[in-house]
Amino acid sequence: MYDIIKSLHSYWAYLVLLVLIIATVNAIIKTVGDKEYEANDFRKSLFALIVSHIQLLIGLVLYFVSPRFDLWSELGGGVMGNSLARLYLVEHPFINIIAVALITIGYSKHKKKLTSKGKLKTIAIFYTIALLLFLSRIPWSTWIG
Repeated sequence: MYDIIKSLHSYWAYLVLLVLIIATVNAIIKTVGDKEYEANDFRKSLFALIVSHIQLLIGLVLYFVSPRFDLWSELGGGVMGNSLARLYLVEHPFINIIAVALITIGYSKHKKKLTSKGKLKTIAIFYTIALLLFLSRIPWSTWIG
């Protein structure tokens, strides 16, 4: 079961990054170009919200079924002294939960804006920060290798 969830979490991450990049770049380009907010922009930002929430749920399940979770009982506070354990057990989950929260906040705030510029700018800011947070905590050595 662990291997299936780990593979799903890893492959779904590609979809999350692709959709989030599309939604973010779209919002930035339209903000800078002073373009109008359209239904397609709404769909892109909504899809980014949905796939990131699904990834969060998969990640939470993976966190608790992972053999690495046992390191909490084995190492206790020593998890923070082990850089690999800290990445998988603390940094990756914590930062990515914050990133998903930022996507959720940005999506919610953009719906309350009345102008196209305000809607697109809100998506651009929140989704860009979330994207940077995601990219900062991906375990690149195991994900790509």
